[in-house]
Amino acid sequence: MNRALWPIAACLVLSACGDSRFNPTRWFGGERAPRVETLAPPKGYQEKPDTRLPVAQVLSAKWEQTVEGRLLVVTAIAPTKGWWDIALVPETPQPADRIRPDADGVLRLRLVGAPPPADSTTARMPAQPGADTLTVAFPLSSTALRDIGTVVVTGGTNAVSLGV
Repeated sequence: MNRALWPIAACLVLSACGDSRFNPTRWFGGERAPRVETLAPPKGYQEKPDTRLPVAQVLSAKWEQTVEGRLLVVTAIAPTKGWWDIALVPETPQPADRIRPDADGVLRLRLVGAPPPADSTTARMPAQPGADTLTVAFPLSSTALRDIGTVVVTGGTNAVSLGV
Protein backbone atom coordinates (compact mmCIF):
# COMPACT_ATOMS: atom_id res chain seq x y z
CA MET A 1 0.00 0.00 0.00
CA ASN A 2 2.83 2.39 0.84
CA ARG A 3 4.40 1.81 -2.61
CA ALA A 4 1.18 2.79 -4.35
CA LEU A 5 0.93 6.09 -2.47
CA TRP A 6 4.39 7.37 -3.50
CA PRO A 7 3.67 7.69 -7.27
CA ILE A 8 0.32 9.31 -6.55
CA ALA A 9 1.91 11.76 -4.13
CA ALA A 10 4.67 12.53 -6.66
CA CYS A 11 2.08 13.27 -9.38
CA LEU A 12 0.18 15.55 -7.02
CA VAL A 13 3.35 17.43 -6.11
CA LEU A 14 4.39 17.80 -9.77
CA SER A 15 0.93 18.90 -10.86
CA ALA A 16 1.18 21.74 -8.33
CA CYS A 17 4.06 23.12 -10.39
CA GLY A 18 1.46 24.93 -12.48
CA ASP A 19 3.01 26.53 -15.53
CA SER A 20 6.45 24.94 -15.24
CA ARG A 21 7.86 22.13 -17.38
CA PHE A 22 7.70 19.75 -14.41
CA ASN A 23 3.89 19.61 -14.58
CA PRO A 24 2.91 16.14 -15.93
CA THR A 25 -0.14 17.52 -17.76
CA ARG A 26 2.24 19.49 -20.02
CA TRP A 27 4.69 16.65 -20.79
CA PHE A 28 2.95 15.61 -24.00
CA GLY A 29 1.96 18.93 -25.55
CA GLY A 30 -0.53 20.14 -23.00
CA GLU A 31 -2.03 23.61 -23.26
CA ARG A 32 -0.14 26.74 -22.38
CA ALA A 33 -1.58 28.93 -19.68
CA PRO A 34 -3.85 31.70 -21.02
CA ARG A 35 -2.26 35.12 -21.39
CA VAL A 36 -2.86 37.35 -18.41
CA GLU A 37 -4.86 40.47 -19.18
CA THR A 38 -3.34 43.72 -17.97
CA LEU A 39 -4.47 47.30 -17.86
CA ALA A 40 -1.63 48.36 -20.17
CA PRO A 41 -2.74 49.73 -23.56
CA PRO A 42 -2.31 47.28 -26.48
CA LYS A 43 0.43 49.37 -28.11
CA GLY A 44 2.15 50.25 -24.83
CA TYR A 45 2.39 53.53 -23.00
CA GLN A 46 3.29 56.61 -25.01
CA GLU A 47 6.06 58.86 -23.73
CA LYS A 48 4.75 62.33 -23.02
CA PRO A 49 7.17 65.19 -23.45
CA ASP A 50 8.05 67.18 -20.35
CA THR A 51 6.21 70.49 -20.75
CA ARG A 52 7.54 72.08 -17.57
CA LEU A 53 9.42 75.36 -17.94
CA PRO A 54 12.83 76.30 -16.52
CA VAL A 55 12.63 77.98 -13.12
CA ALA A 56 13.89 81.56 -13.45
CA GLN A 57 16.83 81.75 -11.06
CA VAL A 58 18.89 79.17 -9.19
CA LEU A 59 19.95 80.70 -5.87
CA SER A 60 22.15 77.98 -4.36
CA ALA A 61 23.13 74.33 -4.48
CA LYS A 62 24.67 72.22 -1.72
CA TRP A 63 25.41 68.61 -0.82
CA GLU A 64 23.93 66.76 2.13
CA GLN A 65 25.33 63.39 3.14
CA THR A 66 23.07 60.32 3.16
CA VAL A 67 23.69 56.68 4.01
CA GLU A 68 23.80 55.62 0.36
CA GLY A 69 25.50 58.67 -1.17
CA ARG A 70 24.65 62.35 -1.28
CA LEU A 71 21.60 64.54 -1.71
CA LEU A 72 21.88 67.53 -4.02
CA VAL A 73 19.70 70.28 -2.52
CA VAL A 74 18.94 73.21 -4.83
CA THR A 75 17.18 76.44 -3.86
CA ALA A 76 15.65 78.70 -6.51
CA ILE A 77 13.09 81.42 -7.02
CA ALA A 78 10.46 81.68 -9.74
CA PRO A 79 9.27 84.97 -11.25
CA THR A 80 5.77 84.62 -9.76
CA LYS A 81 4.03 82.79 -6.96
CA GLY A 82 2.32 79.46 -7.53
CA TRP A 83 4.97 77.38 -9.28
CA TRP A 84 4.60 73.66 -8.59
CA ASP A 85 5.94 70.23 -9.67
CA ILE A 86 9.53 71.42 -9.32
CA ALA A 87 12.18 68.86 -10.28
CA LEU A 88 15.78 68.44 -11.33
CA VAL A 89 15.92 66.56 -14.62
CA PRO A 90 18.99 65.52 -16.62
CA GLU A 91 19.59 67.59 -19.76
CA THR A 92 20.18 64.41 -21.74
CA PRO A 93 17.41 61.78 -21.48
CA GLN A 94 18.44 58.99 -19.10
CA PRO A 95 16.71 56.21 -17.19
CA ALA A 96 15.70 57.35 -13.72
CA ASP A 97 17.76 54.69 -11.97
CA ARG A 98 20.92 55.16 -14.07
CA ILE A 99 22.24 58.69 -13.86
CA ARG A 100 25.42 59.13 -15.89
CA PRO A 101 27.56 62.22 -16.48
CA ASP A 102 28.85 63.45 -19.83
CA ALA A 103 32.12 62.14 -21.23
CA ASP A 104 33.94 64.94 -19.38
CA GLY A 105 32.49 63.91 -15.98
CA VAL A 106 29.91 66.70 -15.74
CA LEU A 107 26.33 65.89 -14.75
CA ARG A 108 24.09 68.55 -16.28
CA LEU A 109 20.68 69.04 -14.66
CA ARG A 110 17.84 71.43 -15.49
CA LEU A 111 15.62 72.91 -12.80
CA VAL A 112 12.08 72.84 -14.18
CA GLY A 113 8.59 73.45 -12.85
CA ALA A 114 5.01 74.07 -13.85
CA PRO A 115 3.89 77.70 -13.66
CA PRO A 116 0.48 78.64 -12.28
CA PRO A 117 -2.40 79.04 -14.76
CA ALA A 118 -2.03 82.31 -16.66
CA ASP A 119 -5.47 83.60 -15.61
CA SER A 120 -4.96 82.96 -11.88
CA THR A 121 -4.21 85.65 -9.32
CA THR A 122 -1.00 83.92 -8.24
CA ALA A 123 0.37 84.25 -11.77
CA ARG A 124 0.11 88.03 -11.45
CA MET A 125 1.80 88.24 -8.03
CA PRO A 126 5.61 88.53 -8.06
CA ALA A 127 7.50 86.08 -5.89
CA GLN A 128 9.05 87.35 -2.67
CA PRO A 129 12.63 86.12 -2.17
CA GLY A 130 12.19 85.40 1.54
CA ALA A 131 8.90 83.54 1.40
CA ASP A 132 8.60 82.05 -2.06
CA THR A 133 11.85 80.15 -2.49
CA LEU A 134 11.62 76.72 -4.06
CA THR A 135 13.72 73.85 -2.72
CA VAL A 136 14.20 70.54 -4.50
CA ALA A 137 16.48 67.57 -3.78
CA PHE A 138 18.09 65.06 -6.12
CA PRO A 139 19.54 61.85 -4.61
CA LEU A 140 22.76 60.42 -6.02
CA SER A 141 24.16 57.08 -4.90
CA SER A 142 27.82 56.65 -4.08
CA THR A 143 28.09 54.42 -7.16
CA ALA A 144 26.83 57.22 -9.42
CA LEU A 145 29.05 59.78 -7.69
CA ARG A 146 32.20 57.83 -8.62
CA ASP A 147 31.95 58.95 -12.25
CA ILE A 148 30.78 62.52 -11.57
CA GLY A 149 33.31 65.31 -11.13
CA THR A 150 31.01 68.33 -11.31
CA VAL A 151 27.27 68.96 -11.25
CA VAL A 152 25.86 71.91 -13.20
CA VAL A 153 22.30 73.00 -12.38
CA THR A 154 20.77 75.25 -15.03
CA GLY A 155 17.79 77.53 -14.44
CA GLY A 156 16.09 79.99 -16.77
CA THR A 157 18.62 82.81 -16.41
CA ASN A 158 21.66 81.32 -14.68
CA ALA A 159 23.52 78.15 -13.80
CA VAL A 160 25.26 76.95 -10.64
CA SER A 161 28.24 74.60 -10.67
CA LEU A 162 29.03 72.34 -7.74
CA GLY A 163 32.04 70.05 -7.35
CA VAL A 164 31.66 66.56 -5.99
